[in-house]
Amino acid sequence: VQLQASGGGLVQAGGSLRLSCAASGSRFSFNVIGWYRQAPGKQRELVGTFTNIDTTNYGDSVKGRFTISRDNAKNSVFLQMNSLKPEDTAVYYCNAKRFPYEYWGQGTLVTVSS
Repeated sequence: VQLQASGGGLVQAGGSLRLSCAASGSRFSFNVIGWYRQAPGKQRELVGTFTNIDTTNYGDSVKGRFTISRDNAKNSVFLQMNSLKPEDTAVYYCNAKRFPYEYWGQGTLVTVSS
C-alpha cells in the first residue's frame, strides 16, 4: 500500500489550503483513513480521520476550521484547511489503517506565515 500526499505549501495566516492523499496498491478499503501532523520539536498529533462507517474525528486544535472528506471510488482522502494559523505549520502525514496494519505517506509540508 502506498499513500501519496500532495497540496502542501506556504500560505499566509487566515488563508486556506487543500491537501490530497491517494492510496494505491490495495483492492480493499481501509478501516480508518486520515491525517496527522508533526510540528518541529513536537509529537505527531491527530488532525482528522474518516472511518469506514462514515464517522469523522478531529483534533481539538483544528475543529471548526478543517474538514476531512474522501472519494471512495478513487481511494482518496482530502483535508480542507481554512483559517490557517502559524501554529498549524507542520508536516502533514496521510495515514490509513486496515487492522492490524497501519500505513503512512511521506508527508507534505504546510507553512503558515504570520
